[in-house]
Formats: sequence, C-alpha cells, structure tokens
Amino acid sequence: MKQKRVKGLYVDKNIVWAKIKEAFTSVLPISLIVFLLCVTIVPAESGRLLSFLIGAMLSTIGIGLFTLGADTSMTPIGEYVGKTIINTKKLWIILPAFFFVGIFITISEPDLAVLAEQLSNSIGHWLLIITIGVGVGVLLVVAILRIVLRIRFNVILIVLYVLTFALSFYAPKQIVPLAFDSGGVTTGPMSVPFIIAIGTGVAMMRTDKNASNDSFGLTALCSIGPILSVMILGIILKPQITTVADSIIIPETARGVVGDFVKALPKYLKEVGIALLPMVCFFFITRIFGTRISRSALIKIFVGVAYTYVGLVLFLTGVNCGFAPMGNFIGKAIAGSEYQLIIIPIGIIIGFFVVAAEPAVHVLTNQVYEITSGMIPKKALLYSLMIGTAVSCGLAMLRIVLGVDLMYFLIPGYLIALVLTFFVPEIFTAIAFDSGGVASGAMTSGFLLPLALGVNVAVGGSAESGFGLVALVAMTPLITIQILGLIFRIKLKRVKAKSTQDNQLKEQIID
Repeated sequence: MKQKRVKGLYVDKNIVWAKIKEAFTSVLPISLIVFLLCVTIVPAESGRLLSFLIGAMLSTIGIGLFTLGADTSMTPIGEYVGKTIINTKKLWIILPAFFFVGIFITISEPDLAVLAEQLSNSIGHWLLIITIGVGVGVLLVVAILRIVLRIRFNVILIVLYVLTFALSFYAPKQIVPLAFDSGGVTTGPMSVPFIIAIGTGVAMMRTDKNASNDSFGLTALCSIGPILSVMILGIILKPQITTVADSIIIPETARGVVGDFVKALPKYLKEVGIALLPMVCFFFITRIFGTRISRSALIKIFVGVAYTYVGLVLFLTGVNCGFAPMGNFIGKAIAGSEYQLIIIPIGIIIGFFVVAAEPAVHVLTNQVYEITSGMIPKKALLYSLMIGTAVSCGLAMLRIVLGVDLMYFLIPGYLIALVLTFFVPEIFTAIAFDSGGVASGAMTSGFLLPLALGVNVAVGGSAESGFGLVALVAMTPLITIQILGLIFRIKLKRVKAKSTQDNQLKEQIID
C-alpha cells in the first residue's frame, strides 16, 4: 500500500483515488446524456462542448476531494462544535451560539450565491443572503430544542408547514417560488456535513435509545427557515422578481475556453475561502472552551480542510463554468424547437442521474449507513433520491411549459408527505425530509436551475415561472424515501412474524 507521511499522519493515496473513482461513476451518466444531446437534437458548437467536458472533469475531481475532506474535517468539526456548545448546559449560551452558527454556515454556502446570481437587482444580493441566513439560524435553534426536549419530529414538521403554506397566501405571488427555492439551496455541500454532524454531536449527549434517530432532521428544519424568512421579506418589501437572462458567451477556440476557466478560478478560490473561514474560526473559538484535541487529530482535521477547499473550488468552477451554461443552452434550444414537449422526458432522465453527482448526497448516505449500522443501505437511499428527483424535474418542466402555478404541485405533494409521517418509522421521516434539502444542492442550482430558466425564456414565461424547480426537487424525495420506509417496515414485520412462527414450531417440536 503506497502511503505518504504528513506530519505524523498517513494519507492513503488509494483512498483518494477511490473517492475520485466513485465521483467519476456519479458524474459520468449525466455527462454522457448531455454529450448525446449536443451531438443529436441540440447541436452545440465545439467551444461550448469543450467547456462542458472540462467542467465535468473538474467536477469529478472536486467531488472526490470534497467527500474525502468532509469525512476527515467537516464532520468532526461539526460534532465537536455541537458537543462543546451543548456541554455548557446553559440555554443563554446554547441558543445564541447555534443561531449564529446557522447564519455563518448559510452565508458561506456557495449554492446560495449561485441562486442570488440568477437574480437581477430586484432584491439586494446581500439582503437576500442575510435574510435566508437568519431563517436558517432561527430554525437551527428550533431543531436543537427539538432534540433536547425530545419533541416528535412530525409534530414540528406539521406546525411549520401549516405556517409556511398559510403565509404563502399573503406573500406576493412572484416571491413564493423564490422562497421555496431558497429553502433548497441553503442545504448544500458546505452546510450539510456541518449541520448533520452538529445533530449527531448534540444527540450523543442523550443516553436514551432514540438519541441516534433524533440526530436526523436538522437539515430538514433548517430548509424551512429560509422559506418563511424570504416570504416575510416579500410581504414587507413587495419586490418585483427579474432574472439575469443574458446568455454566457462561449469562446470558439480551445485556448479561449481554457482562458475562461482560468479567469474564473480566483473568484471561487476567494468564495470557498470565505465559506470555510467562519467554520474554522468558530471551531477554534469552541476549542478554547471544549475538550482537548490531540495534535495528530488536529492535523488530520486541517488536512481534511485542505481537501475540502481544493475539492469545492474545482467543483464550483466546473459547475458554474461548464454545467450552468450548458444547462441554459439545452433548455432554450429544446423548449424553443418544434419538439418542445420532449424537454419533459429529457428532464426526467437528467433528474434521475444528476442527484448522484451531488456532493452532499454522498455525505448523507454515508452518515445514514453508519448511524443505522447498515440497516438502511446506501444504494436503497440513493435510488430513492434519484427516482424522486427524476419525478420532480419532469413536473418542473411540465409546469413551465404549461404555465401552471407552483402551488398546485407543492400543496398536494407536501400533504402526501406529511400524511405519510404517521405511518412511517420516525427515522425514515427525518431522513426523508433531510434528503429533500440535500438533493437540491450544487448540481441542482448550477445545472438544473439554469436548464429550467432556459426553458422558461424559450416559452416566454414570466420571471418567477423559471423558479420552483429546486422546490420540487426538495419535495419529491420526502415521498419516495418515506415509501422506502413503509417497505422497510412491512419487511421487518414479516421477518418478525416468521421468527415468531419458527419459535412456536420449535416449542411444539420440543414438547
């Protein structure tokens, strides 16, 4: 085994290559689909195609390095921060601390910046981001209180979603799709590992049998905060939503394409640096009051932070410079052609595969597998997410083409999801609602959202009609994963019934 010594620690090169290989298998299907579209029904110029291929390569390497970094840095930092804050056992410290944690991790979320960049000056860039951050901070406090006070997850969900949909009737019609999309993009590759780890750290302070189950659900509740805060902002300011409709000009030469990536790199080096800095600083602050960390463990965390930084820079550069322009181009080209309705099945196919390339999805599936001791297989959870995202993308394209109001999809969808919470094991409900936010991550905001906005421009829809796809992507996994929970429950009952019958038969034989 080839190993390289780094200040007393071993970094296994095989693990790095294994992570990149896993990322390659995730990105390959969506890349092949886009490539086939570009050489068949929507011919793309060579510069645009080269830009996409470079973006796919950078995204693959980025996902691999990010997932490795998340395992060795973000998760341990989140668990440590969660345990240190909750160990104070003083609400006047715990509640404000987690409120500011929620704001910091949201402001640093790259996905949120991608969403904000899709808007013109109709809402101030930082006003929108801070509003969303406050929403996450408030709901993170609520989520922590739920764990500490042992309140049932579905009770909190029902109360919050009733409030959400009631508020949607008073908020300006234009702001509602943006509000629901904001809830999805806040739970991206930076915040998800941190939020999940905080939940695990807080739950570990409890000793009851349901403690590990209650560690899930933080991501789900944090996703609701931005929806409420953005709708309240809309009620107060009543802004007019307009999008940045200008297409990105792709150079014709290979040199020009590579030059665009090189020019964009400093931007993402800065953005990811700003994203990581608050978390690292907060970690150092809590370390002053927390338990001692060994030198080797601390070095390992910093090595992980370096992997996370490089991985996210490469991933975001690839997505924003390669995937986003291609998504917008494909949406406009297909929806503007005589075969307009073909965008619906294409959306379904793209949606099925694109979620597998989400960095945060890999973090969640690993976390679920470890906490449930393998009872919930990674593949079962991943396929449930893929099916849910496929359905949501198909519905999003149908809605844009036909001009249907988003609420006609969201209200029945969430109603079904909330009803299922009464019949599904609580851990599946928490995982399902966490998964909704996780599925709508960087690839969704960087590729699927531009795709939807491109379709909307081609069909001549209103500015707000292009939004809503992220909201649908966040909704459908709530149903598919809870259905997985129902299947799991039925199988478990059958196993128990069979075990009881076998025991009865043994007793009869003995008698």
